[in-house]
This record gives sequence, C-alpha cells and structure tokens, in this order.
Amino acid sequence: MSENDRLIEQALASEEQELLRRIGEEPGYIEQAVGLFRGSTGWVNIVLMVTQSLAFLAGAWAAWHFFAANDVLTALRWGLPAVLLLLMSLIMKMALWPTIHLNRLLKELKLVQLQLARSEHSSRGEVAR
Repeated sequence: MSENDRLIEQALASEEQELLRRIGEEPGYIEQAVGLFRGSTGWVNIVLMVTQSLAFLAGAWAAWHFFAANDVLTALRWGLPAVLLLLMSLIMKMALWPTIHLNRLLKELKLVQLQLARSEHSSRGEVAR
C-alpha cells in the first residue's frame, strides 16, 4: 500500500468516525418533534399542526359553553361539537407520531448502510493486498 493510499484511508476513516458519531446520537423528543417541520413533508405537518391547534381551541371553546349550559338541549348543541372537535384534534396529533418513528427508522437504516459499506470497503482492501 502506498503512502497516498494510507493517507486516503486515514482521511476516510476520520470522516466515517464523524459520520458515525452524528448518526449514532439519539436526538431528544423535542428535537425529533421539531424535525417534523423540516424536509419535503414539513409543510404538510405545519398545516396539520395549525389545523389541529384550531380544532383544539374551537373544541375547548365549545366545551366551555357546554359546561355553562343550563338546559339539556343547549348542552347537547355545545357538547357534541366539543367532543368531535377535541377528538379530531387528538387524531391529528396522533398522526404525527408515526412520522417521528419513521425518521428514527430511516436514521438506523442509514447507520446499517454505512456499516455495510465500511465492511465491504475493508474486505476489498484485504483482498487487494
């Protein structure tokens, strides 16, 4: 192996170590949640979160009127929309959780891919020697 080959291998090894360090770190929940609003589907998640927030506020407002109602018919008129809006808000929020888990899975797949490439590279180097 020539000196140039060794220098290239050392440079690649340091880059791989840095990449492994960055990939290997598990981000916290808040960082993962903020990561939902980046990337190609970030705008969809922003629209979903804004809609979810509006549905929650409208549901809370309707629930306030439900608890302030004096007769049964008024309570039903405010209570049913309150329940529907709050459930809709919960369902929209729960729709974002699989995206967080998908991002974690993709990160792990990248790590496995890097390890496979590294083992393939090292096995080729041994065969070439």
